[in-house]
Amino acid sequence: MTRKLAAGNWKMNGTRAALEDLNAIIAAHSDPSVDILICPPATLLMQAAALTADKPLDIGAQDCHPAASGAHTGDTSAPMVADAGGTAVIVGHSERRENHNENNTLVQSKAQAAHDAGLIAVICIGETLDEREAGQTLDIIAKQLSGSIPDGATPYNTVIAYEPVWAIGTGKVATLEQIAEVHDFIRKSLIDRFGAAAQDMRILYGGSVKPGNAADIFGVSNVDGALVGGASLKQSDFTPIINALEATV
Repeated sequence: MTRKLAAGNWKMNGTRAALEDLNAIIAAHSDPSVDILICPPATLLMQAAALTADKPLDIGAQDCHPAASGAHTGDTSAPMVADAGGTAVIVGHSERRENHNENNTLVQSKAQAAHDAGLIAVICIGETLDEREAGQTLDIIAKQLSGSIPDGATPYNTVIAYEPVWAIGTGKVATLEQIAEVHDFIRKSLIDRFGAAAQDMRILYGGSVKPGNAADIFGVSNVDGALVGGASLKQSDFTPIINALEATV
């Protein structure tokens, strides 16, 4: 069984001063029983990776280009992420899908690029409020799963993050029943496609995860951790979430 995962997405936040929070997280979790991943902005990637090189905290990127190199001004390739010391990359986050018009095909190509570079692809999926209210949630999730995950996905190179779009940064959280329905559906879909090994593929929940609700969320079936946004920016907020996940091990 792969270890559970507490992942933090700093999004477009953080200057060099924010690296102090990495030191604080390391100090608070010197021997964690779960994996910890922080995805800072690209400007901090190499410094963060150097700071945590011999520590129980991994560093990842928030996106990568599907090509290994080329004339793609402003983009970062998966091999560059690996060269900077990153071990993972988030692909298909709803903010990328919406703000940059990324579709499932592009997300899959980015995930494949991550795999080719030896990185873990954290593949994000999730429905909008309109799609949920129209009763389309599981149909949308099924399409995103089939279209966004490369055929070579394994529990060791792929993490799925379910983030209902309407709950990201809004303070709204899906009910435990809603989370269970989707996570159970994801697990079954993964097993149907990849076989019994997919039982160990980690499925994270993301969407306004906070210290006050983390324990309840981690008690839901097939929730193997969290992809945390705002609450990962401060050690004082992120540590209780990590502790809640460790309590389930």
